[in-house]
Amino acid sequence: MATATPPSPADSAIAVIQLDNPPVNALSHATRQRLVSELTRAEDDPAVRAIILIGSDEFFSAGADVREFNTPKMTADPLLDAVISRFERCEKPTIAAISGTCLGGGFELTLGCHFRVATASAKVGLPEVKIGLIPGAGGTQRLPRVAGLETAVNMIVSGEPVSAADLGGSGLFDRIVEADLAGAARAFAREVIAQGAPIRRIRDRAVNYPAHQAFFGFARNMVKAKAGPYPAPLACLDAIEAGVEAADFDTGKRREREIFLGLLQAVESRALRHVFFAERAAPKIADVPADTPIRPINSVAVIGAGTMGGGIAMNFLNAGLPVTLLEANQAALEKGIATIRRNYEGSARKGKLTQADLEKRMGLLTPSVSYDSIRSADLIIEAVFEEIGVKEAVFRQIDQVARPGSILATNTSTLDVNRIAAFTGRPADVLGMHFFSPANVMRLLEVVRAGKTAKDALATVMQLARKIRKLAIVSGVCDGFIGNRMLHKYSAQAWYLLEEGCLPAQVDGAMERFGFAMGPFRVGDLAGNDIGWAIRKRRYAEKADPPRPNIADRLCELGRFGQKTGAGWYDYRPGERTPYPNADVEQMIVRFSQEMGITRRRIDDTEIVERLVFALVNEGARILEEKIAQRSSDIDLVYLNGYGFPAWRGGPMFYADTVGLTTVVGAMHRYARGIHPEPWTPAPLLQRLAAAGSTFSSLDS
Repeated sequence: MATATPPSPADSAIAVIQLDNPPVNALSHATRQRLVSELTRAEDDPAVRAIILIGSDEFFSAGADVREFNTPKMTADPLLDAVISRFERCEKPTIAAISGTCLGGGFELTLGCHFRVATASAKVGLPEVKIGLIPGAGGTQRLPRVAGLETAVNMIVSGEPVSAADLGGSGLFDRIVEADLAGAARAFAREVIAQGAPIRRIRDRAVNYPAHQAFFGFARNMVKAKAGPYPAPLACLDAIEAGVEAADFDTGKRREREIFLGLLQAVESRALRHVFFAERAAPKIADVPADTPIRPINSVAVIGAGTMGGGIAMNFLNAGLPVTLLEANQAALEKGIATIRRNYEGSARKGKLTQADLEKRMGLLTPSVSYDSIRSADLIIEAVFEEIGVKEAVFRQIDQVARPGSILATNTSTLDVNRIAAFTGRPADVLGMHFFSPANVMRLLEVVRAGKTAKDALATVMQLARKIRKLAIVSGVCDGFIGNRMLHKYSAQAWYLLEEGCLPAQVDGAMERFGFAMGPFRVGDLAGNDIGWAIRKRRYAEKADPPRPNIADRLCELGRFGQKTGAGWYDYRPGERTPYPNADVEQMIVRFSQEMGITRRRIDDTEIVERLVFALVNEGARILEEKIAQRSSDIDLVYLNGYGFPAWRGGPMFYADTVGLTTVVGAMHRYARGIHPEPWTPAPLLQRLAAAGSTFSSLDS
C-alpha cells in the first residue's frame, strides 16, 4: 500500500506519500493503485507545492511483488511504467527519499521522480539480470542519463546493489544524509519550493559520452567473455546503447520494452525465474505450519573431525554458534582442528576474513574426546564413517548423554535414517542433515525427514539452515535420498555408455558442453571413486542375487580412486587437477566390452546427454510419485546446487518440461530398444503427464 502522511503546520505545502507494504514494500497491484491515488490527491490539492515519496528505514522498495508473478495482477492497470510516468510528468516537484534497500522497480520509480535524497547507507540497484531479464520500466534509459554511462553499465550488467555513499559523485542523488531522512527530505522540499527550482526530468537529459561506440565495443567483449550462455547481460548493453543512440527517450524506451519481452520468453530467463521461485518455495512444508514452535539452538556438537565433520563445524562457527567437536582420539582431533584453522587462514590470506574474526571463530570451537562434553548441546550432528554399524555405535552413545529435546542428526548420504533413529529411544528427535562436500562451501543441505521426526525438529533445522546460509531441501527416507538416488541412475548410464562405445573424455566433454560444471567421470575422480564403490558393495551385500559386472568396480579394483591417488578414470600430475586420459584405462574399457559380448559403436553427444539427463528425469518422477520430494522444483534445486546441473537450464525436471515430456518418453522408448533396456521403463507419473500434455511444474503450483 501507499499512504499519505498529514503535513505538519510548518510543512503544509509538502505532501508525503509513504510506501507501506511490509515486509519489503513490494510494488504490488494494490500498492501501485494507491500510489496513483495519493499522487492524484496531492496534484489536485492547491496547497501542496512539493511531494515526497518515502519508504521504511529498511526498504524503500525491493521492486515487483514476487507473489504476483505469473498472475493477472502483475499486468493489471496501472502498470509500473504508468506509475513512474505519473510521478515523472507531475507538474509539482516529486522527491524520492531513499533509505535501506531500493531495488529493481523500486529504484526505477525513484528515477521517475524529479529529485532524490538518500541516506549514505542506502543500497540501490537493478538486479533483473540475475533472473535473466533487463530492467523493464525505464532503468536502462534513465540511469545512464543521470549517473553516467559507465556507472550505469556497471550497475545494470552486474545487477549488484551499490551504496548511495559510493555513488555520491555520480549526480544520481541531489542530497546524501547520514540520518533523519524524513527531516532531510522535508528540508530539501522547502528549499525547492523557496527557490522555485525548475522540475528536472531525467528523460529530458542526454547521455554525453564521447566515442560511445568504442566504449560499447569494449564493454561487449568484456561482458560476452563472462556471460557464457546467459543472454541477459548482453541484452542489457543492447538496451542501454539503444537509449544512447535513440533520437528521443520514447524511442529508446520502446526498444528496452521489446528486449525485455523477448527475454521474458527465452528459456534461459524462464529457467532463472523458475529457480528464483523454487528457492522461495523450498522451505514450505505442506503439513508443517509456518507458526510451528522452534526449538532454541544455542550450541552445536559435531561428532567426527574429518573433512566432512570439520566443514560442518565451520558452518556453525561462521554463524557465531559455539561448537563442540568430538573425536575418538586426540591425534584425529588435533588434525581436524588444524584443518579448520588452515581453512580460515586461507580465507584470511585472500582478504575474506580478518585475523580478529579468525580468532573469534576458533574461540567458539571446543575440542573433545569425551561424549560427556556434548550433554548440553541443542543440536548434535554425527559425521562419522558411512557404515551402519559405526553409525549405530555412535547413536547409541549419543542417546545416553544428550539432553531431552536435543535434535540428533546424521550426515549420512545414503543410509536408512529410520533405522538410525531406531538406535535411540527418541526417534522424534532424529533426522538427516546431509551436507555436501566441502561442507563449509557447498550451499545445498538435504534435510531428511524420518518416519517419526517431530514437526518442530524439522521446522527448527529448516530455520537453522537459513542462519548458516544453506539451501535446505526436505527429502523423505530412501536409499540415497533425492540427489544420490538419482545420481545412481545417471552414473549407471555413464558406465553403460563406456561399455557401448564411449571413452570417459567423450562423455565428460558432451556433458560439459551441455553445461555441467564437470562430466560424470571427472566428478567421480574428484569425489573419490572408492566412495561410490563402498556404497555399491553395501548394496551388493543387501541383495541375494550376485551383481552384474560393473566397469566402475573394475577401475577401483585397480586402486584408481581418483585425484587423491593421482589415478582414476584419468591420470593426475602432482599439484594439478587437469585430467589426462590413460591408455591402460581405455584398454580396460574396450576389454570389458568384449567380455560382456558388446560390439562397440559410435555414440554422438545427443545420445550421451539424453541418456544421462533423462535417467535423472525418470528417477526424479519416481521420487515425486513416492513423495520423497515435495515438488519437482525441489529436485531441480538439489541438482543445481549439489551436482553441477547448469542453472540456465533450470534443473533436470524443468529441462524436461522445456523439451516436452512426450519427447522425453519417446527417447526413452527408443533407448529401451538398445543393449540395456531395463532403465528405460518410464515412471508412471512421467507417462501420465506426457499423455496429458502436462508438465512437472504444473504439479508444483
